[in-house]
Amino acid sequence: MITILKNRAGPFSWPFAGLSWAGLFAVLAAFFLGLLFVRLPLSLSASLIAGIFVVLLIIAQPLFGIALALLAGPFGALEELVFGISSLDSGKVILILTLMSWLGRGLIRRRIAMPRVQLILPLMLFILTGLVSLLDAVSIISGLTELLKWLEIALIMMLVVDLGQENSLYFKEKVRRSIIGGPSITIWLVGMLLLAGLSQALIGIWQFALRGDGPEHFLVLDRFYRAYGTYEQPNPFGGFMNLSVLLVLGILIGLLISLWLCWRSRSQTENKEFGPTSGRRIFWITLLAALVTIITGLGLLFSWSRGAWLGFAAGLAAMLLFLPRKRVYGVLLVGIVISVVVIAFGAGLLPGAISARITSFTQDLTLGDVRGVDINDENYSVLERQAHWQAGLEMFGDDVLLGVGFGNFGEAYEDYALLNWPDALGHAHNYYVNLLAEVGLLGLTTYMIFWAVVMWQTINLLRVLPWPDRGSVLGLLSVWIAIAAVSYTH
Repeated sequence: MITILKNRAGPFSWPFAGLSWAGLFAVLAAFFLGLLFVRLPLSLSASLIAGIFVVLLIIAQPLFGIALALLAGPFGALEELVFGISSLDSGKVILILTLMSWLGRGLIRRRIAMPRVQLILPLMLFILTGLVSLLDAVSIISGLTELLKWLEIALIMMLVVDLGQENSLYFKEKVRRSIIGGPSITIWLVGMLLLAGLSQALIGIWQFALRGDGPEHFLVLDRFYRAYGTYEQPNPFGGFMNLSVLLVLGILIGLLISLWLCWRSRSQTENKEFGPTSGRRIFWITLLAALVTIITGLGLLFSWSRGAWLGFAAGLAAMLLFLPRKRVYGVLLVGIVISVVVIAFGAGLLPGAISARITSFTQDLTLGDVRGVDINDENYSVLERQAHWQAGLEMFGDDVLLGVGFGNFGEAYEDYALLNWPDALGHAHNYYVNLLAEVGLLGLTTYMIFWAVVMWQTINLLRVLPWPDRGSVLGLLSVWIAIAAVSYTH
């Protein structure tokens, strides 16, 4: 019938002549969607249109999906509280759509790109160890769910590298571009990541200093409430702020050094040390980076999270150590900063509330049997952590090589719970103990190998990159160190 209509001559010929089947389907889909939108409420119609628009953008450019997932990810806890859905939030949905779009583009081109990423091998070794640990696990489903998270990390790494090779002038023309003047994929991802941190920091500042109300157990200094953003808990919010401020601080240092190099050369044009960019352009971007650093730094402070503060201190020490190209100067710089902090602490120059908060953290660093210890409001959180550490170490003792199974800490906890701590948190409140409990010594070893490769690659980049690119890598290195430190208590 369609063929007959298409072949008719005259003024009443087939209006869609020349359209492919895909085009005809698109026209019909648009027609029926239009009818649907007319019948739906305005708010729902607007939401559907926005959702379709986002999906189309992700299909056209998966990099947009990665950026949007970075922005939506921190809202997962809030969405769970509002909608009661814990397994699938908007960030996860966007990430799944992005990965499907990337894989779909490869299928259409009949070429699924598997770029060479040195981190894939140690990561897959860790994933394989986790898979083997499930042979004797209580819950296979919980283990596979945990493994899926790490497989997503592997896919995201390959996706970003593939899109970088496809879109970046750095790879196409082999021309070195700085983070300020190119490549666009770097600017896009870093910008979205910092935007996510900035938005969370602004929410946290409002919660701490401006709202004047909050959960009673978040009350500090008898008048303020700990910031928690959309994470609904101060500690994960503080951890996110910690990573955000360290990354932007590294970028800020790189920009400041580039400004100094530009001033020293008295040039507003191309400078061999930091690429094709102008001093004026760097100046304005530096001001923006400084503003983001201050705001995210306040978010970190207002979280009142001792673990996040510890991670920031460790990351900052690493940043100072690797800031000079000669490591001996870095050691000297770290020594000077530590000496200044110790003197200020001893002289009482630090605010009393912050000093007390920092010194009380030493309680969390102790190990021992907490059976029979009196529980009160002051030591509850410390004893809860230690009780879960103790249960995790007992799990490890029962299977030293492979543990109780990847992702199975919560499922196995009942058999190892201390008398006063029957409720499982789902994790050991210490990721290293958690890994020993779930995947044993083999799993922890492969995990440490993975992170050793990450550190090695990052340090190698520091040796060869000029400013301001070196600043962004310096920020990344401090982030890795902070994650390693925060994993001890979270």
